[in-house]
Amino acid sequence: MYVHPQHGRGAEVRNLRKAGGAWLKQCRLNKGLTQLQVAEATSLENYTMVSMIESGRRRIPPESYELWAAVMDLKPRDFVRNIMQYYDPITYNILFKDD
Repeated sequence: MYVHPQHGRGAEVRNLRKAGGAWLKQCRLNKGLTQLQVAEATSLENYTMVSMIESGRRRIPPESYELWAAVMDLKPRDFVRNIMQYYDPITYNILFKDD
């Protein structure tokens, strides 16, 4: 049975999610936004959800990528390309390894 590598709990997955969260946090700080402001702008229940995403304990759902990109003032394509290296490194490497 196929198990998506980013749905596991291994150390590599945790490290990638933490790195992705750190990138998101840096994007947020670069925009001068608080976790609460991001939560409100992305329709999350509360700011602790942003904290969980930034710490690597949760992921941004794909259907929210465009919204997050807008909040971070990034082109959706650039946002997805960056987050994909942390959330789906296998596909990222196939698509962008030689870029």
